Order: sequence, then structure tokens, then C-alpha cells
Amino acid sequence: MRSTKLRLHLLASRTHKWLAIIVGAQLLLWFASGALMSFLPIDRVHGDHLVDRKAVAPLPRGVALVPPSVIVAATGTRIETVSYRMWLGRPVAEATTARGTRLFDARTGALLPAPTAAQAQAVARAAWRSNDHPSVNVELIDRASPEYRGTLPAWRVTFADPDSTRIFVAADTGRIAAVRTGTWRLYDFFWSLHIMDWKNHEDFNTPWLLGFALGGLGLWLGGAVLLCMRWPKRRRSSASG
Repeated sequence: MRSTKLRLHLLASRTHKWLAIIVGAQLLLWFASGALMSFLPIDRVHGDHLVDRKAVAPLPRGVALVPPSVIVAATGTRIETVSYRMWLGRPVAEATTARGTRLFDARTGALLPAPTAAQAQAVARAAWRSNDHPSVNVELIDRASPEYRGTLPAWRVTFADPDSTRIFVAADTGRIAAVRTGTWRLYDFFWSLHIMDWKNHEDFNTPWLLGFALGGLGLWLGGAVLLCMRWPKRRRSSASG
């Protein structure tokens, strides 16, 4: 009986030791990445100190806007929503259909061409908060990446600032779809370590995450078993002393 308990004790001890070695590294990454993500202000992660995405210019008074029926007739397809807003100093109507979203001149109802690289740059510069005016590079992207998973295609406007700021402008609506900075990239790197999705940085259901979570649970259970096996021995030793 004593030898059986001894074998069980050695098995639990070895299991706990190896789980501590294997799972411990990821536990350290979980704690470190969680602490860092909690430390970084979320507004800096979003780039709000560099880019103003919330400012909305009011529609000018006295300007005659075409009714939604004109926009509906111009699209030739079923429209889900129509909204009016200012875009680069002109009133536009944004129509969402089953085929996508398009912009129309809100004064004439004419379909506007898709936003160009120059217009995407103008949108990005209009939202730029800093007093510095770094040079920019504009390119059209049509593939999702860990850095951007929004509407495609989109214009990527890269600023030559210390944060390597990138503003993504949707190629259909001309709206700012995302802002990426050096702080965001640091946050995203630790986020990928935290959820153990090192490729796409978005999957919570990876086998690695599940495996190490179960390993952490096993580590706790192993420690509990060792505690239960050793505690009576300590009590007897104290009583005999």
C-alpha cells in the first residue's frame, strides 16, 4: 500500500513538473501580454491622438438635396439605406445596396466615380491631427491581412511619421475604415501571443489555446493532488515532534 502511494506521489510530482515547464512559458506570456495590453491607453492604440475619425461636417444650409427616390432610380437596384453627409467639401448621398455601397452627388443625384488615390490622401490629411505634415505613400490593397480586415478594396495611406501611421480609406465610400500605428502594431503582436493565433491574430478557438488552457488546468489539479498527498505527512510529522 505504501509503495502504491509512493508511486502515485512520484507520478503526480513528475506530471506537475513537466506541466510547469511546458505550460509555464505560455502562462508567462499570458500574464505579460495581458499586463502590457492593460497598460497601453486604448485611445493611443486606436491612433486617436493622431487621426480624428469622429469629426462630422454638417450639411450646408440652403443647399437643395435630391430626395432618396432619385438615388433609388439612379441605382437601378434595391437600396437598403441612403444617408447624406459631407465628403471632401461636397454633399454626397451614400447608398447601400445588395451590390455594395456607392456615392452619389447629393445635389444632382449623379453617380460619383470611386474614390481615387488623391481623394483618399485628401481624406487622410483632413483627419490628421498633428501639426507636422509628413510625406505620404498611397497604394490600393485588395487582400485582407492581420493589419487590416475591413472593406476591400481600400486605399492605404502611409505617413512618414515616427509612428509609421497608416490610414485605410474604403475604396467605395471614401470613409476612414481603420488607423494603424506603431502602438497598435505592438498591441496586436502581444494580442497574437495572448490568444495564440500567430498568423491571423483573431482566432480564439485555436487548438494551441485550448491545449494550453487545459494544460493550465492540469497544472492546478496536479498541484492540488500533491498538496493532498503531502499534507497528512506534515501533520503526522508535527504531531510526533
